Amino acid sequence: MDLLSAALPTPIQQLSNALTERAGIHLYIKRDDLIHPTVSGNKWRKLKYSLLEAKARKETHILTFGGAFSNHLYATAAAGKLLGFNTIGIVRGEETIQNPSPTLQFCKAQGMELRFVSRQDYKRRNEKDYVSQLASEFGNPFVIPEGGTSALALQGVAEMIDEVAIQLCQMPGYFAVAAGTGGTAAGMLSAGAKVLVFPALKGGAFLEEDIKNLLANDFSKDNLQLFTDYHFGGYAKWNNELLDFMDHFHIDFDIQLEQVYTAKMFYGLFDLIQKNYFQKGETIVAVHTGGLQGLLRS
Repeated sequence: MDLLSAALPTPIQQLSNALTERAGIHLYIKRDDLIHPTVSGNKWRKLKYSLLEAKARKETHILTFGGAFSNHLYATAAAGKLLGFNTIGIVRGEETIQNPSPTLQFCKAQGMELRFVSRQDYKRRNEKDYVSQLASEFGNPFVIPEGGTSALALQGVAEMIDEVAIQLCQMPGYFAVAAGTGGTAAGMLSAGAKVLVFPALKGGAFLEEDIKNLLANDFSKDNLQLFTDYHFGGYAKWNNELLDFMDHFHIDFDIQLEQVYTAKMFYGLFDLIQKNYFQKGETIVAVHTGGLQGLLRS
C-alpha cells in the first residue's frame, strides 16, 4: 500500500532452540511488527482496504472504537494523520478521561478526537442504532469497527498467507496468532490456512462464534483451534512469569514481544511444543502482530 509506505513482504525468520530441536518441528516468525513504524502489524493489514475504501469515497472523517491501550486506536490515529483523515475514537471507560494512557496521548497528538463513553454504552458498539446515533453526532463519518475487524479487514490479512507461502515455498501446517476480536484469525482462515488462535481475553471461547460470523459460509471448524488458557488473567493483564518469558525470548532470538498479545501467544505455543502437541517435521508460522507501542516499560 503505497499510501503508507509499507515494508512488504515482511521478513520471515526461523526460530530454533533446544525446545524446537527436541520436538523436531520447524518454527518460524512472520515479522509483521516491521511492516510500518506506527501503523503496526495486523493493524496495517486490517486497515488497508478500509482506508482505501474511505479514500475512494472521498471521506474526510473516520470514526472507530477501542480501549485506553488499543493498538487499533493508535494505528488508526497514525494512519489518519498520514493520509489526511480527521479521526474520532470512541474510548471505553470514562475513568480514563483524567488519566489518559500513553496510547491515548499519542492518539490525541495525531489529531484524533476522543469521546469517552461508559463501559455499559461501549458494549453497544456493534449495535446498528447506537453506531448510527454516534455517526449522526459527528457528521456521518466513515465507520471502522473495533479492532478494524470487517470484511475489508479479512481481505488485507489474507494477503499475508500468500506472502508466507511464497517465502517458504510451501503452505505451513499451522499459523499461530494472538486474538482480540478474531478478525486477524478470520482473515487467515479465509485464505485456507489452519490457524492456532490464542485469545488475550479471559473466556475467549466466544471468539469461535465471532470468527464464524465473519466468515459466513467459508467457516471450517477443522481449520480453527482455540487455546483459551493463556490469557494470564485477561486483557491487558500479566504476571512476572509472562514478563520473564518475554525477557528470555528477547535474549534467545533478539525479537521484542509485548505482554498484551504476542508474549501470551508465544508462551502458549511454546507450552504446546513442550507437551509434544505437534508431530515431528511439522512447520508452524507464528505471526508477530506488532503492538509494541503497548510494551510495558518501567
